[in-house]
Amino acid sequence: MSIRLYHVDAFTARPFAGNPAAVCILPREADPEWMQNVGREMNLSETAFLVPRDDGFHLRWFTPTVEVDLCGHATLAAAHVLWLHENHAPDEELHFHTRSGLLTARKEGDWIELNFPATPETEVLPPPALLYSLGADINYVYVGKNQFDYIVEVADEQTVRTLRPNFRELKELDARCIVVTSRSSPPYDFVSRCFGPAAGIDEDPVTGSSHCCLGPFWRQRLNKDRFLAYQASARGGEVRVRVAGERVYLGGQAVTMTIGTFECEP
Repeated sequence: MSIRLYHVDAFTARPFAGNPAAVCILPREADPEWMQNVGREMNLSETAFLVPRDDGFHLRWFTPTVEVDLCGHATLAAAHVLWLHENHAPDEELHFHTRSGLLTARKEGDWIELNFPATPETEVLPPPALLYSLGADINYVYVGKNQFDYIVEVADEQTVRTLRPNFRELKELDARCIVVTSRSSPPYDFVSRCFGPAAGIDEDPVTGSSHCCLGPFWRQRLNKDRFLAYQASARGGEVRVRVAGERVYLGGQAVTMTIGTFECEP
């Protein structure tokens, strides 16, 4: 049996930037071990698995090493594939049933807007290993944690862009990712980077789900609810963020890189 498989660069309008994701469309539910093996084979930060159902799609995400509860860029990639390649009408709102509840996507011209849950953090005392792993001289302003990640605010954008973490040490922390952020110069409101060695990804190029925390975080500090954010990885990517109560709307673009089939039956 051939399984349709797409390779998409998400949160970018140009090839070889943003965050690459694989999108795999399945005829029925597959064994999690098989999906994990596919994620390892693809060796991208996430592989999304879609199963059609009457009220939308069942959606799961796998890194090369683990299944995750929430992923923005692979959801964006999945929506892009369904509209561009799978004959869904551009005005159709897509519904994804996930381990984080119902997520939706709608098309806005060349952009896609995702409706995700807000995941605000609370302030914590930073573990010494966290600061040591990011750099002995890191000038941090604030450290918080939500159910997924540590959020570290630093004093300036240059610090975010030049960080060289110790990934071996970061891997030992009890968190999916460590997100480092600061205010930015125009046209962006804030920048961030996201390190996830515990999830098998030393640095995630553009992380939609981290902005579910960064949106509420920066709303409190900048007194606004709409942002243009930049994730300053080597590939880089733009994220539009809109905070509305307990939901965060993430906007991004995507580019199809490869279309093929997977010949290993689930």
